[in-house]
Amino acid sequence: MKVKVSRKAHFNAAHRLYRKDWDDAKNNLVFGKCNNPNYHGHNYELVVSVTGEIDPETGFVIDMKILKDLIKSEIEDALDHKNLNVEVPEFKTLNPTAENIVIVIYNKLLPHIDSNKELEVVLYETPRNFVTYNG
Repeated sequence: MKVKVSRKAHFNAAHRLYRKDWDDAKNNLVFGKCNNPNYHGHNYELVVSVTGEIDPETGFVIDMKILKDLIKSEIEDALDHKNLNVEVPEFKTLNPTAENIVIVIYNKLLPHIDSNKELEVVLYETPRNFVTYNG
């Protein structure tokens, strides 16, 4: 019997959506106000879920304290109060859209999750705009 457990977290970060190989007109057309050269910010909300069998000894799918600490060390410490374009190595050449951010988060967490468990990440850029990635 598989059970999905989830942990909520958040971080605040700035970014700019644009492509260096496009001119200003095309960047403005495609990305609009998200192309602000002075960047803009979001209060991102994050839901990290792990699905798997319940350990008969502990009763856990994953210890929530371990999941909490993992999200803090791998995600919050790396992204919170950062300019994603400038300060986060993964976005030096990757446009920091919500879609790309959720995949980066997933890839940072996955090596720390047992291979017999499934990982899912939901990232809210705004209360009404969110993306989901599960590999």
